[in-house]
Amino acid sequence: MNNIRVLLVDDEADFRRPIAKRLDRRGFEIHEAGSGEAALDYLENTPVDVVVLDVKMPGLNGIDTMARIKEKFHGIEVILLTGHSSTEDGVAGIKQGAFDYLTKPIALEQLAGKIRQAHEKIRREIEKQREAEYRAKMEQQMIATERLASLGTLSTGIAHEIDNPLAIIKESTGYLRLVLSKAEMAGIPRKKDLVNAVDKIEAAVDRTRRITHQLLGFVRKQEKSFMETDLKALVDETVDFLGKEAMHNHIEIRVQARSQKVIWSNPYEIRQVLINLVTNAIHATPAGGKISIEIMDRGEGIGLTVADTGSGIPRENLEKVFEPFFTTKPPGQGTGLGLYVSRGIISRLGGKIEIESRVGYGTKVFVELPPCLSPEGQIQDDENICYEILNKIKGEPKS
Repeated sequence: MNNIRVLLVDDEADFRRPIAKRLDRRGFEIHEAGSGEAALDYLENTPVDVVVLDVKMPGLNGIDTMARIKEKFHGIEVILLTGHSSTEDGVAGIKQGAFDYLTKPIALEQLAGKIRQAHEKIRREIEKQREAEYRAKMEQQMIATERLASLGTLSTGIAHEIDNPLAIIKESTGYLRLVLSKAEMAGIPRKKDLVNAVDKIEAAVDRTRRITHQLLGFVRKQEKSFMETDLKALVDETVDFLGKEAMHNHIEIRVQARSQKVIWSNPYEIRQVLINLVTNAIHATPAGGKISIEIMDRGEGIGLTVADTGSGIPRENLEKVFEPFFTTKPPGQGTGLGLYVSRGIISRLGGKIEIESRVGYGTKVFVELPPCLSPEGQIQDDENICYEILNKIKGEPKS
């Protein structure tokens, strides 16, 4: 109960100061104000638990001061001081939210007891609020866990069903490539265009397979592929991949590369994050809007921002956007897994991801990645390559 912060408000200094000193000796942290206006100004800059407030004061009286305190400063309890002939003011004050009232002249121990009781009420209310928040959080986690468990049960079948047609497409492109390599096909019109088309089909199949496995990555551990990673090249590839959708929606995508740094990481997983972030930005941005992607140095590592001029995210939803299955999109238009999966990927890669947003002004996502990450269990040769890349970035010989 020590260090309870008390603001003693009374226009009579000869009454206020002796009480303040005696309460201070009993372990309370005492602050003083000589009027209701002064008390409100004081509370703007100084946190207080309990206000002991005289009802009869010139200017702003105690009842009106208490009303403003309750309106503007939540969580503060008010104890009113009244004269013997003004007990009705104390009763009226309790009806308007005062913790209790005492009549002058006051017994100091009685006042100290009321202050402790008021502080105990504050403590109980805080505990109730924390318990309610904890319960709500646990309920959300239970819902998410149940959904993830259901998805885990289906994951093997889903991966199998998707991989089968992809394998057929992959096999067919291999056959087409074999046919195009025959001597009799040397003179066919636009052969180069056909070969390029086959290359694009194969690349899309590989990308789709990796995307599918990444989406299911929280159910089944995936093989890690670490290599030299050019973030600018991944951004360009992502913009090329999603450019038609953006163009169709009359959205301009701008890319600014302030860094050409190469890092040692998993390009397949980073590409998945980029696809998720840019797709979200496209869906959030109205026609005529802009998406800005910027690459910059972050110490020895590299940073990336994806900013849009969309509608923004309400403050109350910012803490939820990384939760699984949370989405603000209409039913059927979003899984709620994009940011959840992205955060998991960036965390595994040793980086961090943050989001800023303001309703009506758009959203900006920050990603930061380390220069080199050697995954657990990596063989010594790969770790040596990792160190060589780091030394190349730093321009230092390997020790």
